Amino acid sequence: MQKLLKNEWTTFAGAMLASILTWVLTATHANSVLTFVISAVALATLATVVGHATEQLGNYLGPGATGILQAAVGNLPELFVGFFALQAGLVKVVQSALVGSILANSLLVLGLAFFFGGRKNGTQRFHSETPRAMVILMVLAVSALVMPTLAHTLHTPASAHEISLSIAGAIVLLILFFASIPFSLQGGPMAETVPEIEQEEKRWSIARVISTLAIAGASAAFVSDWFVQALEPATKALGISQAFAGLVLVAIAGNAVENIVGIRLAIKNKVDYAISIILNSSLQIALALTPILVLLSFFFASSVLTLVLPPLLVVSLALTAILSALIVYDGESNWLEGLALIGLYLLIAVSFWWG
Repeated sequence: MQKLLKNEWTTFAGAMLASILTWVLTATHANSVLTFVISAVALATLATVVGHATEQLGNYLGPGATGILQAAVGNLPELFVGFFALQAGLVKVVQSALVGSILANSLLVLGLAFFFGGRKNGTQRFHSETPRAMVILMVLAVSALVMPTLAHTLHTPASAHEISLSIAGAIVLLILFFASIPFSLQGGPMAETVPEIEQEEKRWSIARVISTLAIAGASAAFVSDWFVQALEPATKALGISQAFAGLVLVAIAGNAVENIVGIRLAIKNKVDYAISIILNSSLQIALALTPILVLLSFFFASSVLTLVLPPLLVVSLALTAILSALIVYDGESNWLEGLALIGLYLLIAVSFWWG
C-alpha cells in the first residue's frame, strides 16, 4: 500500500475533486458551460479510475474473466450518461455518443497509438489473429446497427416496426456478446489485458480495488446526471449542435481518455496489447453497451432508443469498420497509417459540427 503509484492517487483525487465541484456548480445553478466542462472532466477522470481498478482486478482473476469484467464495468460512465440522456429525451445525443465512442477508439485513439508508436519505434508488427477476430465481430455489430437504418431509408415493410427491429437487433448483439464469454475465458479476443509486468508495477490490494470501483461507480452515476442537465443549455450557449456534442465531447469524456493506456503501450512497442485494448473497447460498446441502452430505454426511459441512425453516422461506422479491417489484416502499422486514422476522425467530427 505504501508503494502505490503517485499518478494513480492523483487521478483518483482529481476525479473526486471534479465530482464535488460539479455538484457545487449544479446546486448553485452556476454557468451551464462551466458546469458542463467540469462535469466532462469529472467523467473522463472517473472513467480512467474505473479502468485502472478493473485492470487491477486482473491480478486476482484470469485474463478472460478480467476482459469480461471490463465489458461489464468499464463502460459505467457511458451507461449512466446514456440512460440519463434518454430520460431527458436526448435520443440523438445518445446515438451520436455511442457511435462517437466507437469512432474515438477505433480512429482517434488507435491512430494516436500508431502515430506515436511508429514515430518512436518505426514500423511495428503484431500478431493479427486476435485483432482479426475482433474486427469480424465489429463488422457484424456494425451490420446490426446499419440494418434498421437501411430498412427505414429504403421504406421497406420493416420500416413501420423500428422499435421491434431495434429490440431484435439488440437481442442478437447481446446473444453474440454472451456467446463470446466462454471463448474469452479460453483466451479469446476479449481476454486481452495489460501485460503482467505492467500490472505488477502497480499492484493494488483487493480491498482498494473494490472500494475504488464502488466509489467511482457511485460518483459516475451522480456526475452523469449533472452532466446531462448541463448538456443542453451548454451546447446552446456555445452554438454547438447536439450531434457534435454527442459524437465528440460526450464520447471522449466518457470513453476515449480511459484508453490512453493503449497509446502508452504502443510507445513502449507493446503494440499487440495496445491494439487489443483499444479495439476491445469499441467492441464492448457495440456488443454490450448499445443493446443494453436500447432495452433499458424501452422499459425505463421516456424516449426509446432505436438503431435507426442518421445516414452520416452509418457511413462513418462503415468506413471505420472497413479501415480497421484493412489495417489489422496485414499485421503491421506505421505512423502514417496512424495519421490517416486521425485524419478520418477529424473529417467526420467536422462534418457534424453544424448538426
